[in-house]
Amino acid sequence: MKKLILVIDDELTTCVLLENFLKKEYDVVTVSSALEALKKLTEFIPDLIISDIQMPQMNGFKLLEEIRLIGFLKHTPVIMLSGKTESSERIRCYRTGAQDYISKPFNPEELREVIKKNLYPLNYCSSW
Repeated sequence: MKKLILVIDDELTTCVLLENFLKKEYDVVTVSSALEALKKLTEFIPDLIISDIQMPQMNGFKLLEEIRLIGFLKHTPVIMLSGKTESSERIRCYRTGAQDYISKPFNPEELREVIKKNLYPLNYCSSW
């Protein structure tokens, strides 16, 4: 059974790109807002979440805070995507509960490795 990844980004092109890139290895559900993501999270539990930070209505930081308040999602790995490269934004993500942070535009191979690292941490490090 494939692992399930929830992708949240208000840019349709990013959602389509990620879905096409990941769908061979994973089941992928994409949504275009944080509010839509919170609704979806009442329907299923993803194995990993990838979220943009800059979104209308509710940004990725607030979404991450909400996710961490949901008991059964408390330990779900979250990878944040952002067009900003400032260290302060990366630190804020980590302090809010994100496992990883990737700047846009991102290298798909780097994202693939970060996903593997978060979904299969023991297998990933045992390959060293």
